[in-house]
Amino acid sequence: MDDALAMSWKSALMIAVGHEDYASDLKGASLEGRLGDWTKLLTKAAVLACEATGWATAAKGHRLARMPEDGEEFLGIDVMAFKKTQGPWLFPVAALELENSRKDDRIAYSLWKVLNVRAKLRAVLCYRPSAEEGAGLVRYLSQSVVQSMAVADRSALTGETLIAVGYRNQAETFPYGFFKWWRLNANVGNFELF
Repeated sequence: MDDALAMSWKSALMIAVGHEDYASDLKGASLEGRLGDWTKLLTKAAVLACEATGWATAAKGHRLARMPEDGEEFLGIDVMAFKKTQGPWLFPVAALELENSRKDDRIAYSLWKVLNVRAKLRAVLCYRPSAEEGAGLVRYLSQSVVQSMAVADRSALTGETLIAVGYRNQAETFPYGFFKWWRLNANVGNFELF
């Protein structure tokens, strides 16, 4: 497990979402249920966090031109980060999905997508109105996605897989009480508080 890498990126994201350029708008988008705006602002914050971690990043509105095929999204992943090294085709260091859907299966699809990417850090950032709904979502993701994998496939996962859920009913503590974080324990097939 690369706990230091996950902690470093998580800390950088929390600094980015707390930045005065994003915090007020992100909190407002959450409280008002403007999830499209929430995703756009969170994407910018995720890119800032990746760059603060020292990575080159591709995301919607943030073109990466380091590889032979440049683009804003690679493999249909919302945010993809790469080490700043030479080489024509780089493997990602991080694959991040920012999902604003209210449908649990859509978030499950986002988790499945990042689990299919060979990266040191995979994360899904999503949103629920309350902590109870978020905890239920994380249980659902463990059961429907992770535990449906063959044990050998799950055990072969490398790197860290995180889920962060933002809660509207925790907006007064934005950004630190707003997000709850879980990390995949691939050995048992469940997400644990991180």
